Amino acid sequence: MTHFEYPKNHSVIYRYRNPELGGQILLANQQADLHPYKNDDFFKVIWNKGSDFSFEIDGQRISLKKNQLICLTPLQNPDYSTFDSEYYILLFNREFYCIHENDDEVSCEGLLFWGSSERPVVQLNEEEKPKFETLFQVFEDELNTRDNIQGEMLRMLLKRLIIKSTRLARKQFFPQNLGKKNTELIRQFNILVEQHYRDCHQVSDYAELLHKSPKTLSNLFAEAGQKTPLQLIHHRLVLEAKRQLLNTEKLAKEIAFELGFDEPAHFSRFFKKETGKSPSQYRNIS
Repeated sequence: MTHFEYPKNHSVIYRYRNPELGGQILLANQQADLHPYKNDDFFKVIWNKGSDFSFEIDGQRISLKKNQLICLTPLQNPDYSTFDSEYYILLFNREFYCIHENDDEVSCEGLLFWGSSERPVVQLNEEEKPKFETLFQVFEDELNTRDNIQGEMLRMLLKRLIIKSTRLARKQFFPQNLGKKNTELIRQFNILVEQHYRDCHQVSDYAELLHKSPKTLSNLFAEAGQKTPLQLIHHRLVLEAKRQLLNTEKLAKEIAFELGFDEPAHFSRFFKKETGKSPSQYRNIS
């Protein structure tokens, strides 16, 4: 049995959830308080409809101009309280969408969320803007409709949104001559880094998993205009180290061992080289 929650206290949050599977999807605008959902494992689609604003994710400043859209994974949790514009935010979890069979292109591990180490900011032009506006309005209508097929309709709409956004991202951020085969290889690399970054610290580790040479991977990422494979591996290690330092009381040596470093001193040197601060300095300053 599914459950729908109407907005309370004019917060303008529309929410559908399936208690049996744990699936959830939420639609909110700038008047909503999303703090209760900040640490939940949601994929996020954020469309800035108003004036330019910026927000921070794991120490990185992200700017959104009017009619720009960004898609974030559960690993990226922005501070919603800093959002200051007119916008739509769509949140959904794996249990709602990703447990269903989807083509790689439009799944939670698809190009839109994992095709690049940098979160692509998609620009909606004047032709696309009314199409997305209509799509989000239909989302709102469906979230207000309670029946036995509500969940399936919402999944259909979400798939359509991901397809449209993926097409724009592919056109705007990947060289036309790169080809689907190569963009797929980049996507697979990014997913493998997420799965194995604690144990695999070298490009050769991932090259072996992908049945490619390290040089082939390096050339491919250069052609795509992205960071080098080694930079991406290091970025993921630093990201996790920062989260552990900020959100736990673990000692630096404990974090070092969790991240696959044989010696705490090696981890400390690595962290300082990447961030300019030692682990203890980062924890104290932040």
